[in-house]
Amino acid sequence: MARILGDDNSLDPRARQLLRTLIGRYIRDGEPVGSQTLARHAGLDVSPATIRNILADLEEIGLLSSPHTSAGRVPTPQGYRVFVDSLLQLRPLPEGEMARLRHELPAGGGTQALLGNASELLSAMSHFVGVVSVPRREQFAFRHIDFVPLDAQRVLAIVVFADNDVQNRVIRTRRGYDSGELERVSNYLNQNFAGHPLADVRAALLRELNAARSEMETLLAHSVELAGQALAGDDGVSDPGGGGEATLSEGMMLAGQTRLMGVQELSDLDRLRELFETFARKREILQLLERTIRAPGVRIFIGEETGLAPLEGMSLVTAPYASGDRIMGVLGVIGPSRMAYDRVIPVVQAAAEVLGDALKGQP
Repeated sequence: MARILGDDNSLDPRARQLLRTLIGRYIRDGEPVGSQTLARHAGLDVSPATIRNILADLEEIGLLSSPHTSAGRVPTPQGYRVFVDSLLQLRPLPEGEMARLRHELPAGGGTQALLGNASELLSAMSHFVGVVSVPRREQFAFRHIDFVPLDAQRVLAIVVFADNDVQNRVIRTRRGYDSGELERVSNYLNQNFAGHPLADVRAALLRELNAARSEMETLLAHSVELAGQALAGDDGVSDPGGGGEATLSEGMMLAGQTRLMGVQELSDLDRLRELFETFARKREILQLLERTIRAPGVRIFIGEETGLAPLEGMSLVTAPYASGDRIMGVLGVIGPSRMAYDRVIPVVQAAAEVLGDALKGQP
């Protein structure tokens, strides 16, 4: 057992201070840190020899490693985990940067524009990749719906959502509908369900149909068939907005991928190409984000904790964003494990808070 561990396997105070200082210096400079540097900057009244012994113990328990070309040490993924879990000292995001977030993420700007701006801001403020999962449309309330007959078994549904997004969806029906039937269905939905989330509308229609024993039964049956597809949970066809580098695909917006080209740890072109291919597919990263959607607060995945081989040596910092009591999605930052966590974590926390407030303030 390494000498630096207490009976409860926790690090003793000197080891904690040295580990905190070493990781802080490595994050700042990107160079292995030696005992002489730590003797000058750790604030401990101990000799370089004692520091070397403590560093050897930290290496023995897997928190540090020694590159072959240097006498200094660098943190391992396990070392970063200890650092972010118990050694990191966080401060609230400065008010000036909070004001920037509120200015760039105002209520009433449209959901897709807000999400695009959020991913761009996360990238700009962290200098890495900003990522935002797109809420499923079934979480949004609809404002108005119209149906237009196209041919014998196709109907165009025009859905206006409460956040001003408009989606057109072509529905294949089991029978033909004339204009009068479609008008009655749209009137019924608009009068009884406008302002309700889509998932709630579908559930309410089915309950009412099961209970109906009158002339309403036919209207309800038609409403269930048409609304069940028109108000489906996919994202339909919409303009993602947001501008800039942010892109929308498979329920996720990414911004700032090219910032990684200047990261020291990603100088290998094959490594960078593999990472960019993962961003292009998006599905794996979206699944990783969805793992965190029910977890409160900030989650941090370091290296292999992501479960994605291309993200080895990378970290993902995430937080869920909510509109009122309803969790809408997850946002975060992807960057090298050698990132300034004390800087990135408050940015992610604040962005989730401000984006949620903006969505809550949508019309």
